[in-house]
Amino acid sequence: MALPDNRVVKESDWPSLDSRSARIFKEKQSFDRLEVSKENLRKMFSYSKYKMHYINNLVEGESSTVYRCGTLVDLCRGPHIQNTGKIKAMKIMQNSSAYFLGDQSNDSLQRIRGVAFPDKKSLQEHLKFLEEAEKRNHLKIGKEQELFFFDEVSPGCPFLLPNGTKIFNALQKLLRTEYRRRGYQEVQSPNMYDVGLWRTSGHWNHYKDDMFKLAVEKREWALKPMNCPGHCIMFNHRERSYRELPLRMADFGVLHRNEASGALHGLTRVRKFQQDDTHIFCTEDQITQEIEGLFDFLRAIYGLFGFSFKLKLSTRPEKYLGKLETWDFAEAQLKEALSRFKGSDWEIDEGDGAFYGPKIDITIQDALKREFQCATIQLDYQLPQNFKLEYMTNEIAKPKAPEPKKEESGPREGGDSKAADSDDGVPGPGRARPVMIHRAIIGSFERFFGILIEHFGGKWPFWLSPRQILIVPVMPAVYDYVEELQGILRGDKLNVDIDVSGNTLQKKIRNGQLAQYNFIFVVGAQEKETRTVNIRNRDDPSSQAKGSLVPLNEAREKLRALRKERRLVNAL
Repeated sequence: MALPDNRVVKESDWPSLDSRSARIFKEKQSFDRLEVSKENLRKMFSYSKYKMHYINNLVEGESSTVYRCGTLVDLCRGPHIQNTGKIKAMKIMQNSSAYFLGDQSNDSLQRIRGVAFPDKKSLQEHLKFLEEAEKRNHLKIGKEQELFFFDEVSPGCPFLLPNGTKIFNALQKLLRTEYRRRGYQEVQSPNMYDVGLWRTSGHWNHYKDDMFKLAVEKREWALKPMNCPGHCIMFNHRERSYRELPLRMADFGVLHRNEASGALHGLTRVRKFQQDDTHIFCTEDQITQEIEGLFDFLRAIYGLFGFSFKLKLSTRPEKYLGKLETWDFAEAQLKEALSRFKGSDWEIDEGDGAFYGPKIDITIQDALKREFQCATIQLDYQLPQNFKLEYMTNEIAKPKAPEPKKEESGPREGGDSKAADSDDGVPGPGRARPVMIHRAIIGSFERFFGILIEHFGGKWPFWLSPRQILIVPVMPAVYDYVEELQGILRGDKLNVDIDVSGNTLQKKIRNGQLAQYNFIFVVGAQEKETRTVNIRNRDDPSSQAKGSLVPLNEAREKLRALRKERRLVNAL
């Protein structure tokens, strides 16, 4: 809204707005929907150049709706509640200034944000939720625990500090362990490609505005926003046999996407990031088995963090590439895999698939019951077609004939894509086109990192924690034992710090507690003499006043087991 004389709303105005709102609620003023012609809309709102802008530019057809509440009549699409009496509790949360249409050359307007509920209990629950969410804010905890920071020299690109890098590396180690167990092959691909690659893949028409482009030696290049085209090049660089399939190609490569500066937010929306990106090249007969394997992978990873998850199948959109029968077959494969894994406990979103194939979106729920989509599983018949990927079948094969690269067209309504249907792209006898499965489990490491910070509230499980153990000496006479302990435990590949500062013992312990060390070892003359450690557990209040005395070798064994088993509970 615009105020006279460029006046701004202040927090001191909130009480009067609250009292006026309370009076309106008691009056139970109705919301009446009215259909008004565009001509009359112009007459009604001729006093406001802002409303005239929307009438002239956004109103389609010859009429639009307005809502009347008391003496107020305003443009609105609706719908609204029946009357103001439905509101029993309201609170103004924020006010700010904003340029009209986000353009700083326009007038500065006032924005007031508030929340309303049907009862006071719901308002209190919401305020409590906001308070807890602020305590867990990943930007706040990231600063307190020295995990990461941002700088204007590279907007949207996080600087990971040593503690943050330890967590990042622990996540990658977890995935690499699972990759070895599940038959994945890790690769590395270039960060920068000639834009011809993106034209071949079909991404250029849809994604070029979101890519960082540069000119080098009279050629146009772009930093990769995804790994899939590069993996197609890697698949195609030599002859492939059906015996190699399924080929599971994993890549932790750095990606860049040119997100708008106004959309950037902490770790959850960045320009530079890494993914647990994998592309599986397989036969059609292997699709169901591969999808079921991915579901098992999901369950194994998310279970370690205490995440529950939901599955949603997104089917053929209005504009799609490829043949209808191919889409029907692909969707049937995904439905079969979903039903085997979850029975009927999954959703379907008609028409929300990618233009190149159906997909399964996976949504996790954190400790505050907020939902995030991290994982995705997508079937793709189009990229193998665009890159003319082939493998030798168990039939008698003919040598592969070299084919010139051609630019492919974008998606067309009704699936009549020339790229998908042209006969010159059909593999010859003894050869077949693989199916490509795009998949990510945690998605962007940076975004998942931010989610984990808020999920755990900075209290990291031991295996993931950058601050696992703090050793606190009672007196200088045991400094040698403290340093020996640090060396031994670091030899066990544990994250161990010592505090030999001039602070009091209680201050050292308190600092360790605030820093969320999983365990604090208090070491004095008795511990040195008996080669024991006095252990205080971060999550066990009974151990805070006086820890338990544990022989060193026993403590080491229990700590190694806690890390190896990746337990959520912080207990030896």
